[in-house]
Amino acid sequence: MKLEDFDYHLPEELIAQTPAQQRDSCRLMVLNREKNSIEHRHFHDILDYLKPGDCMVLNDSRVIPARLFGRKAVTGAHIEFLLIKRLEGDVWETMVRPGKRLKEGDTVVFDSEHLFQAHILGFQDPDQGTRKVRFEYEGIFMERLEELGSMPLPPYIERPADDADKETYQTVYSRIDGSVAAPTAGLHFTKELLKEIEEKGVKIAYVTLHVGIGTFRPVKCENIEEHHMHFEEYSVTEENAKIINDAIDEGQRIISVGTTSTRTLESAAVETPAGFRIQAGHNSTGIFIYPGYEFKIVKALITNFHLPKSTLLMLISALYDREHILEAYEEAVREKYRFFSYGDAMLIE
Repeated sequence: MKLEDFDYHLPEELIAQTPAQQRDSCRLMVLNREKNSIEHRHFHDILDYLKPGDCMVLNDSRVIPARLFGRKAVTGAHIEFLLIKRLEGDVWETMVRPGKRLKEGDTVVFDSEHLFQAHILGFQDPDQGTRKVRFEYEGIFMERLEELGSMPLPPYIERPADDADKETYQTVYSRIDGSVAAPTAGLHFTKELLKEIEEKGVKIAYVTLHVGIGTFRPVKCENIEEHHMHFEEYSVTEENAKIINDAIDEGQRIISVGTTSTRTLESAAVETPAGFRIQAGHNSTGIFIYPGYEFKIVKALITNFHLPKSTLLMLISALYDREHILEAYEEAVREKYRFFSYGDAMLIE
């Protein structure tokens, strides 16, 4: 399969720059694989497509305000940090810009009192240009980060992050700090809608996958099978694995909310005499799902509209098929749906 097979035309004005005024008021495109049909609804109508006994799985990772703006201690040169992953203690893998200005041993300060600063320890991944950085600070690290950092909005949102993004670029059920990008399919849920879903008899389970910066890295291989995915950490508790496995045992649908939940579920699947089940635990995954992949756990998916030629578009094409997905995207463009992180939603059932 070629990379160009997953391309489509997207007018720039359809890339959502701000969230919907009400989370569940965005539009919802419903793709029924059995009927090969498309319906146009709103997200709060998701209730009409959920059945008692269904198990809906959400990623409860929380986005950290991972973008920091500082100055080089000696020269005062402006430096931008993007935290990628905690390595150990106060040592993080970090993207820095402009990278040429920073060498091993340099210090960057982020406040006027120099109470929050970072020391460059060297390269972490020379191929990606990331650095190993040790932070020095007073107080609690995450509290200082909340105070001085900003949300790491994706590059296609062409505005600086503001204070409102600290709430809107976060799911209402986010719980565990660690992501540098939101699991955006979950942004459409309100607490009230989740309560209605549970009252309908739908089981809700949570997994945790910390979304890394690799989610924005483009596929560069013309033959997509040569592409290597970035690795991300995930965990599934015994309690949530039981909720999911009980639903499978009862013959119910597992509905994944977002591609991150999907990758977690498919990575945590183990074969048993009764079929595939979820294994609890902590692990990392570099699973690459593209057409030809046979899903082990996921039966339906709630997702957003994804970038052309992206691994996420390939994943949803594996769940349905490439031709029908691209036809649906063409219709979404004609109907002026809003695309990407702050955009509209899709249900593939």
